[in-house]
Amino acid sequence: MTCPDRLSALAAILLTCLIAPLQAASGDFKVSTFKADVTPPVGHMLFTGSFKKSTAVETRLEARGFVLLAKDQKPLVVCSVDWSEIRNESYDYWRDKLAEAAGTTRERVLVSAIHQHDTPLDDLGAERALRELGSEHQVIDQKFREDAVSRVVSALTTSLANPQPVTHIGTGKAKVKNIASNRRYLLPDGTPKYDRGSACKILTAQRAPEGTIDPFVHTLSFWNGEKKLLAYSVYATHPMSYYGTGKINADFPGLARTMLQKEASDTFQIYASGCSGNVTAGKYNDGNPDNRSALAKRLLEGMKSASKSTTRQELSSISFKNEKLKVMPRTSPEFSREALTKTITEKDDARSHLIASLGLSWLDRVKAVGSEIDVPSITVNEGAAQIILLPGEIYVDYQLYAQTLAPDRFLLTPGYGESAPGYIPFEMHWQENDHNLNTWCWVNPGMEKPIKEVLQKLINP
Repeated sequence: MTCPDRLSALAAILLTCLIAPLQAASGDFKVSTFKADVTPPVGHMLFTGSFKKSTAVETRLEARGFVLLAKDQKPLVVCSVDWSEIRNESYDYWRDKLAEAAGTTRERVLVSAIHQHDTPLDDLGAERALRELGSEHQVIDQKFREDAVSRVVSALTTSLANPQPVTHIGTGKAKVKNIASNRRYLLPDGTPKYDRGSACKILTAQRAPEGTIDPFVHTLSFWNGEKKLLAYSVYATHPMSYYGTGKINADFPGLARTMLQKEASDTFQIYASGCSGNVTAGKYNDGNPDNRSALAKRLLEGMKSASKSTTRQELSSISFKNEKLKVMPRTSPEFSREALTKTITEKDDARSHLIASLGLSWLDRVKAVGSEIDVPSITVNEGAAQIILLPGEIYVDYQLYAQTLAPDRFLLTPGYGESAPGYIPFEMHWQENDHNLNTWCWVNPGMEKPIKEVLQKLINP
């Protein structure tokens, strides 16, 4: 071999060595994205906080998600839905259908609701309880629900025909200004109050400090070379500006997501609500309809800033872990099967009927399969970034606690996974008589310790 030939051969070997890692990464990891319309028909029941039938469609509702494909692993699915909650039998239905479409197992499907109030609540067991007890009210129409899930399944299946190679991940976070505030604030004499709702006109509450919140939106992105394929953003606040009008809408997070999708059209945008059972926009929102646009623009600016602050690294590993959380069902007399049944048979209003039916559905679920709930986690690059999906309207205190377990890790903690438990507080909230726990909470005191233990196992096994 002549000298020039040797040099050419050496150059070819060096080039192969340089390209091989990128090719390996491209082959080992892929992602597909999907979206589908999940808007209910006019006349369908909306959550609204007090339950009301819809009279119009103001904005369409979507389910948006992605499928992560890693060599020698079953697929992982993440899906965020513009519905108020998905519970019990319905939650398993969503996961089973998406798992079947993706070729994976139920626990590897991370479904969460964004929790906007002028949207449906999905609990087939609750709907069945109402029918069996002769109620005229509705939780969810079964055919609409099946059609909506079918559209999501179809979109996911179609996406798998063209998955994109993933070579890098990106992590970025930024403060979101003037949205989040804790329901809890202190009166001038130091007495705690819990009445700072999503729309709040109480001057003392408006003037009080924000309280315990996570001010950051966290955005995890997946890249193919220099192309950002998708961005998954998580921010902890109740996603309502005003509601109860009967008009179906995705509220300010849906509006912000739409605006960001238009501005960054090459990147698929997904938004999920963080652990925000006790976080609202009440300090900065008095319910004026103009505030919806203002809140959306603030969230948009936060997500754009998170994108600008993104740092990238080559994708080298994806792992999955699931922990079982044993939930302690509420044992107060008013949460018994007898009391809940009596509420439906003796009262007439929709709110009473629907809340009671949700309690009955939870009791049926516990009787049938037990009270354990999946808490799934996706870890990227051996702990550089991690998604942990938490159940119910879990309080932001758990999100902040999780961050203390691994301060250097990029941690995303969407809430509103299996939403059957309702509010999940710290013990201090029980001790201070947080009145929000009087009805929309189907767990006993004492959940703080087991949830913290699950987070410890997932974050620092």
